[in-house]
Amino acid sequence: MRVARLQRSTLAVPASNVAMIQKAADSNADVVFLDLEDAVAPNDKEQARKNCIEALNDIDWKGKNKVTSVRINGLDTHYMYRDVVDVMEQAGSKLDVILIPKVGLPADVYMVEAMCNQIEMAMGYKRKVGLEALIETPLGMANVEALAAAPSRLEAMHFGVADYAAFHKARTVNIGGLNPNYPGDQWHAALSRMTTACRAYGLRPIDGPFGDFSDPDGFRDACKRGAALGIEGKWAIHPSQIDMANEEYSPTDAEVQRAERILVALKEAAEQGKGAASLDGKMIDAASEKMANNVLAVQKVLKARAA
Repeated sequence: MRVARLQRSTLAVPASNVAMIQKAADSNADVVFLDLEDAVAPNDKEQARKNCIEALNDIDWKGKNKVTSVRINGLDTHYMYRDVVDVMEQAGSKLDVILIPKVGLPADVYMVEAMCNQIEMAMGYKRKVGLEALIETPLGMANVEALAAAPSRLEAMHFGVADYAAFHKARTVNIGGLNPNYPGDQWHAALSRMTTACRAYGLRPIDGPFGDFSDPDGFRDACKRGAALGIEGKWAIHPSQIDMANEEYSPTDAEVQRAERILVALKEAAEQGKGAASLDGKMIDAASEKMANNVLAVQKVLKARAA
């Protein structure tokens, strides 16, 4: 059974910066991932791991409505095993999710899951930590269907556009931004494929970073494109991007009202023996009901959190 979580905004925080960790806990982000990988210099890896463990244990993340995540180092590094062992053994009961970078094969997920299984049994943890895969290599994108289909505790896939562009030798002007020389969105095909794989097997599709935090309009546009595609949320690499992601990946009042009207109209049609109906001059049917229920499900979660 895949775990469902609200993940409109995922705030990336280098675990080497203690001050930023506290600010992240006090932010409006749905998910905070403490980064042990790319945002941390090699000489700071060990201290960042210690900071991460201390923050997980000392901060009241649940009281702040936060999902806690840690991005470990890659499986091709010598940092990775200590990330999993130390964080899980010393703070595994306070951790919700591990984000695995540069996932290429189902075996990558299996390795981390096997380590988590053993540590959880040894420590007597009652709750299992979830896993998320960062798709940022050609190999990972070529295997998204296999990754999603493999039996595991995987919950979500994230699109790591920066490394993905580098591996493809793509000419970019801004991490996650659009290249004016491309007729449209050059990331659309990759995001669409990842999203389809996620939806086929019950995972959350999450869009990655937008590097130019001085361009709020560009960030909002990226969120709008993602939401239109079926993506559930986006990374925030700067606090200014959190509220924008939350707004763009939340249903508007108009969307909620229309969803409620769709359900009423279809109920009335069913009572008349009809499988379809008309609303505002447009046909609605069973597929419309599913889309309406998707909107209302998110709204229900948001209302519960605000109560």
